[in-house]
Amino acid sequence: MLTLTENAGTVVSDLVARASEVDTAGLRIQQGADRFDVAIADAPAPSEVVVEQAGARVFMDAPVARVLEEMTLDAVVTPEGEIRFALAPQR
Repeated sequence: MLTLTENAGTVVSDLVARASEVDTAGLRIQQGADRFDVAIADAPAPSEVVVEQAGARVFMDAPVARVLEEMTLDAVVTPEGEIRFALAPQR
């Protein structure tokens, strides 16, 4: 199952809290043409896999969850305030 670094958990929680006022909200990861896309969603779709870790919620459909099942999501905030996500194999 996808895991989140401590930093990713903090960034996702903060990002979701600023973008949505509902407690069911989370970060949705979707398969793009040649990358993964992320967006804030107020709730998971009934068919989505939900990963909850340290207060952060991530939503993915089953095919994306299979691709990411042995990955770790990390996040950094640049000095300019941009959020960058990265995926790496779990150790």
